Amino acid sequence: MAVLTPFHLAIPVTDIDQARAFYGGLLGCPEGRSANLWVDFNLYGHQLVCHQVTALVPVAHNPVDGDDVPIPHFGVVLEMAQWRELAAKLTAAEVNFVIEPHVRFPGQVGEQATMFFSDPSGNFLEFKAFRNIHEALFKR
Repeated sequence: MAVLTPFHLAIPVTDIDQARAFYGGLLGCPEGRSANLWVDFNLYGHQLVCHQVTALVPVAHNPVDGDDVPIPHFGVVLEMAQWRELAAKLTAAEVNFVIEPHVRFPGQVGEQATMFFSDPSGNFLEFKAFRNIHEALFKR
C-alpha cells in the first residue's frame, strides 16, 4: 500500500476569528502560517486553509443510508478510538450535529462510524472511522 500524503484544502469562511476559535480551539488544530484574510491549520496532518470571503458556496443534500448528507463536505477518516474521543468532545461542547454520531451500513462491507457538523461559516465536516481503515476504506 502506498504511503498517504497530506492533502491541501482551502475553504471559505466569513470570519477568521471564528475559524480560529472553531478549528484551533474546539477541534484543537495547530495554527500554521496566516495573514489578515487567511489562516492555515494542521487538520490531523493535513493542510486546511481558511480564506475569509463575503459569499459562501450553496449547499445541496444527498440521501445516504437514511441520512440527508450535506454536499459539499470534507473531513478526516480517523482510527475508531480517535473518532469516539472526538465525538465525546464535540457532544460535551454541545456542538449542533447535522447528523449525530452513529454507525452507518451496519454489518455491511462499508460499515463506518460517522458524524456531521458545520463550522461557524456553514462549511460541513464529516469525521468517520472504520474498524480497520486500510482494509475497509476503499473496499467494494
